[in-house]
Amino acid sequence: MSAARSLASCIFCKIVKGDIPSFKLIETEHSFSFLDIGPLSKGHALIIPKDHTEKMHELPDEYLTDVLPIAKKIANAQGLENYNILQNNGRIAHQEVDHVHFHVIPKPQASDDEGLVVGWPAKQPPKADLEQLHKDIIGKL
Repeated sequence: MSAARSLASCIFCKIVKGDIPSFKLIETEHSFSFLDIGPLSKGHALIIPKDHTEKMHELPDEYLTDVLPIAKKIANAQGLENYNILQNNGRIAHQEVDHVHFHVIPKPQASDDEGLVVGWPAKQPPKADLEQLHKDIIGKL
């Protein structure tokens, strides 16, 4: 198990330490979850690993394995049927805080404008391009 890293200037590290108050939901050895104070919908929550890491692929696995069970508990506690689990990496992917975090965003059934609004501009690449991409990725796994 790796020792958790912290960054003094990081807002999420400050929340974990208790330097900034939060509406805490679940805390474990590896994670801290709380209600988002700028929610997209009622019950919008954040789950942050206690290790200060900017992007998910840099985070030690023991922190990642803690996140989804917490997300499941938060969704179940709210009785959610429709919700998004969102995790962004990098500015152009809409990451606002440089600390890995996951959103649990309820999607009310009666509202198309509450919760996460997503466009999905799907592409239709040629089969040969997909075959080559598949080969390249498999070779690196």
